[in-house]
Amino acid sequence: MEEKKELVEFAVTARKYKTTLTKKYLNRKVYIQPNPFEVESHIPGTIISISVKEGDTVKEGQELLTLEAMKMLNKVTMPFDGKIKKISVTEGERIPKGHIMIELED
Repeated sequence: MEEKKELVEFAVTARKYKTTLTKKYLNRKVYIQPNPFEVESHIPGTIISISVKEGDTVKEGQELLTLEAMKMLNKVTMPFDGKIKKISVTEGERIPKGHIMIELED
């Protein structure tokens, strides 16, 4: 017996189409909107220095910390004006990709 596949509707420029979804698409990692109040690492690396303390008020563009990855020093800067709520890393700590380094207050 043939396996009956479910069709999914989608629209492209006001035209409706039907298709089946592949197993790869169904098993994909679902996109989650990043939280703007969490500064996370985009690459694994080692924290070289931390330039702020918890409770500090910082301006947009101000350096928060330096992350060494692949023999390069990456300066992580403040995305907007705000206050440091929590620092979750220490100098010399090795962190993975996606690790939340700093939490911000609005």
